[in-house]
Amino acid sequence: MTDRRPLFVFLGSLIVLSSGFVFVSQLLSVSMITLAPAYMFTPMFAGIVTCLAGSPSFERAGLRIPWGRLRWLGAAALAPIALILIGTGLALALPEVQFVPDANPLTGEGTEFAPANGDGAAGPSLPGWPLNLILTAVAALVLGVSINAVFAFGEEFGWRGVLLTQLAPYGFWQASGAIGVLWGVWHAPIILEGYNYPNNPVVGVGVMTFACLAMSPVYTYLTIATRSVLSAAVFHGTFNAFATTMIVFARGGSELVVNPVGGVGIVVFGLAALGIAIRGTPELTADWAVGRDESVADPDGSTHAT
Repeated sequence: MTDRRPLFVFLGSLIVLSSGFVFVSQLLSVSMITLAPAYMFTPMFAGIVTCLAGSPSFERAGLRIPWGRLRWLGAAALAPIALILIGTGLALALPEVQFVPDANPLTGEGTEFAPANGDGAAGPSLPGWPLNLILTAVAALVLGVSINAVFAFGEEFGWRGVLLTQLAPYGFWQASGAIGVLWGVWHAPIILEGYNYPNNPVVGVGVMTFACLAMSPVYTYLTIATRSVLSAAVFHGTFNAFATTMIVFARGGSELVVNPVGGVGIVVFGLAALGIAIRGTPELTADWAVGRDESVADPDGSTHAT
């Protein structure tokens, strides 16, 4: 019978840590959006507590360098770029959405990410189309695999590391679904203060939860393929770095729809999840990170040494 104590340790630690941030936010009148960079590490610390309590080990939770599977780590860095570009194309097909070729995603010009005082750009200027898109993609990759990945790891060691390992007995789809829902709800304190959906914060909590639910199978797939939680951190970091591209180049429409974590993003990631189902759902076991043999199969059927 599966020992559920590590799961309860993780969830209990996460609730205590997350609630602590909300308490501090209310006590000091500091916005949760301001605290968000530190809040991102609460799943990681909940995961550390769980590992130190006895199970799983850090290695079984995916804290390992994926030697022999680096191509999957590269795929984790590039996949968000492709998915957001596909989503941007879909967004531009919607009524009232216009293509802005001279947009600057690095400054967030024209969105809620732009400087509130309107005194100028918050970052470097860019040349015109299509060099602005190319340079943005390069910048997103650099930031995504470095600084952003560090902050994303604060979430991913908890979600796709410890929690995925504990939920592995339930299978790929059930584990991905449960993590996606919890991941979305965990964002609620920040979303309610206007993050991602400044004009629809309450509805935004639901939209964010659906977005996380749609994204979760892709994260799980890459994590299993790499046998390392680092791939989830890289994917998450690059996604965050490139996300503004859709909002800036595809101007107009509802923020609940034209948004990488809105309706368009849900459709794109939903299609990606459907592709995983058609291609073949990878096996998920409690030993997904360490395996039992020297040679293990990738989701595409090929093998690599671990």
